[in-house]
Amino acid sequence: MTGRRVGDTLFFDEPVWVESCAAAVGKKEGEGPLGACFDYVAKENRFGEKTWEKAERRMIELACQHALSKADLTPSALDCALGGDLLNQCVSTSFAMRGLGMPYLGLYGACSTMAESLLLGAVLTAGGWSRKALCAASSHFCSAERQYRYPLEYGGQRPPCAQWTATACGAVILCDAPRRVRLRAATVGRIFDPGITDSANMGAAMAQSAYETLRTFFRDSGTAPEDYACIVTGDLAAIGHTMVNELFARDGVTLGGRYQDCGLLLYGKEQDVHAGGSGCGCSAAVLCGHLLPRLACGELKNLLFCGTGALMSPLTANQGETIPGICHLIVLEGAK
Repeated sequence: MTGRRVGDTLFFDEPVWVESCAAAVGKKEGEGPLGACFDYVAKENRFGEKTWEKAERRMIELACQHALSKADLTPSALDCALGGDLLNQCVSTSFAMRGLGMPYLGLYGACSTMAESLLLGAVLTAGGWSRKALCAASSHFCSAERQYRYPLEYGGQRPPCAQWTATACGAVILCDAPRRVRLRAATVGRIFDPGITDSANMGAAMAQSAYETLRTFFRDSGTAPEDYACIVTGDLAAIGHTMVNELFARDGVTLGGRYQDCGLLLYGKEQDVHAGGSGCGCSAAVLCGHLLPRLACGELKNLLFCGTGALMSPLTANQGETIPGICHLIVLEGAK
């Protein structure tokens, strides 16, 4: 297979295809408006394990197993797996892949990890290095709270701008043979830093990155927002979603109802998640449980999936650093 690069965007002359996808989520996510879309919904957020970190590992295993089962594949049929989570050294994902026993590339892009894994998985597949690649991303509310803020027992107050880290995992198997959904292009994001220092306001920290990556893609591809049935970011939630609309409005561009955000789709208003959802698993689960099936059945013609990440850690926050953001973009189409 061959491709070309224009600016920061990679165009695949022969598309990479989605073999299968699956999503496993926690109890709260299963109670949201997309609950019926997910392959596995936990009855309790420990997934039968003793710790939150082991629960996240089990959730990843379940999502990957469902994706493999849908494609009637075993782990040995995969050429590689790419994925990550929010924990130090991506331990939940690496321990899950240890059990599955496949070649593995660990990734960290914060909440952009699902888009990053799809981008790199597509490059490997389009280049002939892989025939089947598993791409995954996950997060768990309780394990992330313990690492980034305080253990749940502390009972810290959350400001209105805060987002709820999703307990969720999405897994996609890419392949080189025609299927119902294809990956046509991808834009590699650049890091932008708007100067936000409040770690509870991640939507504002990531909004510029989403805007810049989308603007870059439209320039590189010669297309416009109206050429796409759906443009979805993940996860800017209410504040970041509003900011992206405002940034484009300054350019005289109206995104309109086609622009959505995974952090606003995953939970209902009655669930009290403040500004909305976040975490690697939020956009991953919305993509795998809700968006890709709509492409496969023809409900959506095409889709821009824009994974956004706040590149911070407790260490940088405590040192007073600002929060850089990044956004990677994936172009997905339903096969004709």
